[in-house]
Amino acid sequence: MIAPILAATLTGLGQPLQLFSGEFLRYAIVFFLLALLATIVGARGVAGISMEIARIFIFLFLVLAIVSVGL
Repeated sequence: MIAPILAATLTGLGQPLQLFSGEFLRYAIVFFLLALLATIVGARGVAGISMEIARIFIFLFLVLAIVSVGL
């Protein structure tokens, strides 16, 4: 009962994150832009963390894209 509510809350849109909808790529781009902005401002720690999160989301997007094409 708590899991669907938590998933809907985490996305901020009232809908759970769809694995095969390309949202991973959109979030990767958002975190990449956040990393660039943090680099410009001089917050190296935030930039590094944001870049790592973007890298993970891009990897997940590619893996899920390959799996969905194979199915």
